[in-house]
Amino acid sequence: MSTTSVIGDPGASRLKLFMALSRTPHGVLDMATPALGALLYLGTVPPMPVVLLGILTAFAGYTAVYALNDVVDYRVDREKVQQCGLPDAAGDLDAVCARHPMAQGLLRLRDGVAWTVSWGAVALLGAYLLNPVCALIFIAGCVAEAVYCLMLRVSYLRAVVSGVVKTAGGLAAIYAVAPSPSPLFVLVFFLWLFAWEIGGQNIPNDWSDLEEDQELQTDTIPVRFGVNLSLSIIEGALVAALLLSLLLYWVTPARLSPVYLLGAVGVGGLVLLHPLRRLQLHRDAAAASALFNRASLYPLALFGVVLVSCLLVWLD
Repeated sequence: MSTTSVIGDPGASRLKLFMALSRTPHGVLDMATPALGALLYLGTVPPMPVVLLGILTAFAGYTAVYALNDVVDYRVDREKVQQCGLPDAAGDLDAVCARHPMAQGLLRLRDGVAWTVSWGAVALLGAYLLNPVCALIFIAGCVAEAVYCLMLRVSYLRAVVSGVVKTAGGLAAIYAVAPSPSPLFVLVFFLWLFAWEIGGQNIPNDWSDLEEDQELQTDTIPVRFGVNLSLSIIEGALVAALLLSLLLYWVTPARLSPVYLLGAVGVGGLVLLHPLRRLQLHRDAAAASALFNRASLYPLALFGVVLVSCLLVWLD
C-alpha cells in the first residue's frame, strides 16, 4: 500500500488543495443532478435568472457539502493516513486533485472550516432566493452529511443517510422551479436517486476502502456483511434505479419524447450495469472503484437524454 500523496508537485497551489477538499471534479458532475431535476419536471429550460442563480447555488452547495465531509471526518481521516497510509488513488474520481488534504497536513483545519462555511453561506443565500424550501433542504442535507460522517463506527445504516443526502440537490432544484410540485413525481425522483446512490456510489466506494475500514474497525455494509451480500444489494439497487428511471417518464408533468425510454435504458446499461458486470466477475476493490467512477456519470448522461427528448418534443 502506497503512502505517497497524489499531489506530485509539493508546490501545488492552495486552490488545487481546496478543490481537493471539496472533490470539485465529482461536485461538478453532481451539478447535473439539480439540472436534471428541473428539466425533467418542467420539460423546458427555466428562466435565465433562475438558471444562473441555480448554477451558482449548486456549485456552492456541492463545494460546501463535500468539504464538510472532510471537516467532520478530520480526526478519522488522520488516523486512517497514520495507520494505513494513502492507497494508490490512480483512477479515483474523488482523489483527482488530492485525497484528504487536511488529514495529510496539506491544509490547516481552520482553513478548511472557513472554506466550508463561506461556500455554505453562498449556497444558503442562493437557495433561499430560489425558494425558502430549498434553503431548508440544504440545511437538512448539511446536517445529514454530518450525521453520516459521525456514524462511521456506529452503524452501517449510515448508507441510508448517504442516500438521503445525495437526493437533496435534485429535490431542491424541483422546488426551485415548482413551488408545489407533484408529490408522486417527487417520491419517484427521490427513490430513483436514492437507489443510484446506494448501488452506484456508497457501497462501491466503501468496498474500495474495505481493507482500510476493517483495520479501523468501522461499520460499513461491506465490512458488516462481506462482499457477497454487498454485491447483492448493489445489484438490487442498480436494477431499481434503472426501472425507476423509466417510471419517471410516466410521472413527470413534462412532455417527453418516447426516445427518453430508449436513452434511459442505454445509459443505465452503459454506466451502471456494464461496470456492475465487471464487479460480479472480479469482486475486488478495483472493480468497485470502477463502478463508482462510471456510475458518477449517470446523472449527467441522463440529463443529456432528457435534453434530447425535450428537444424532439419542441421540434415536433
